[in-house]
Amino acid sequence: MKKYSIFLLLLTMTSVTFAQAYKFETKVDLGALDVLNQGNTGTCWSFSTSSFLESEILRTTGKHIDLSEMYNVRQTYPLKSWNYVMRQGKAQFSEGGLAHDVINSMDAYGLVPNEAYTGLLKNSTKHDHSDIVSALKTVLDSYIKNPKTYDGNWKTDVSKVLDKKLGEVKTNFTYEGVAYTPQTFLTMTGLKAKDYVTLTSFTHKPYNTFFILNIPDNFSNGSFYNVPLEDLFDITYDALKNGFTVELDCDVSEKTFSSKYGVAVWPKDEKDTESALKSIEKELKVTPEYRQQEFENFDTTDDHLMHIVGLVEDQKGNTYFKVKNSWGGNSDRVSNDGYIYMSEAYFKLKTISVMVHKDALPRSIKKDLNL
Repeated sequence: MKKYSIFLLLLTMTSVTFAQAYKFETKVDLGALDVLNQGNTGTCWSFSTSSFLESEILRTTGKHIDLSEMYNVRQTYPLKSWNYVMRQGKAQFSEGGLAHDVINSMDAYGLVPNEAYTGLLKNSTKHDHSDIVSALKTVLDSYIKNPKTYDGNWKTDVSKVLDKKLGEVKTNFTYEGVAYTPQTFLTMTGLKAKDYVTLTSFTHKPYNTFFILNIPDNFSNGSFYNVPLEDLFDITYDALKNGFTVELDCDVSEKTFSSKYGVAVWPKDEKDTESALKSIEKELKVTPEYRQQEFENFDTTDDHLMHIVGLVEDQKGNTYFKVKNSWGGNSDRVSNDGYIYMSEAYFKLKTISVMVHKDALPRSIKKDLNL
């Protein structure tokens, strides 16, 4: 019995050595401003894309400019409201959005620095949008129900709600001693909406073509350029290697996406779900067919947008994307200073789309898009 017990002990000790706790080495770390906390809001799309644009400004000008996330939100709600009204209430109306909504807002309404428009009122320090949608829907549903007898102008009433919840938008402000409007501030940053392209990878549409991706938050009917799955990964990887950060839309509802442990992985064996958050496990080889299946059965959904700012490797040479989140820095629920290290398998399976500057694209795609 003693010999058998010793054998089991040795076997257990040997098996433990196979599971290696993560040790990461930075390979690429691009410029980005501080990790923020989106608070009690569904506005990750603005936080992440604003962070992406801040890095673009830093890349092209060297300037650290803290952009207003809430300015984009404030300018987008009236567009969501129009879509909801014109569809007679038969459309999703929520806090959600996508990266191109920030680009559209930037193109139409310019940008402002955070100091000119915080979206925080009455000395608040945390964002709480828990009642914005309900307040807006009260106006919109009332109009939809009785458009001919509605008392007042629904567009004006939407603006009043937003002014009350987020604050009135300033059309003139001063930044670093210089007077700007949102449009002249945009010009100062050097950003141009036409320079950004959104890529995805699904098999239900032809590759190397644009299509409107039918996901709930795509209220503005934005177009996505469809590429093979390996190309989606390679474009993202190469962009980072060449100094370009990347905007990311993905599913974060999985057990193996953990802000607590700071990793997002997809183990080959589902039994390794918990251990894979703490140590290196063999990961699934993701195929386009399996990715499509997960999307069509709603196991992969459009949950959250973040900002990819670098590359790291574990001690076995596996590559991970360094992803900037918007859930704040270290806390009881967040580690790794608010960043997530996302594995290749997780990226390939759970990514909805990425946005990149056109100069980060391969020559073949730029040629197809006449860029």
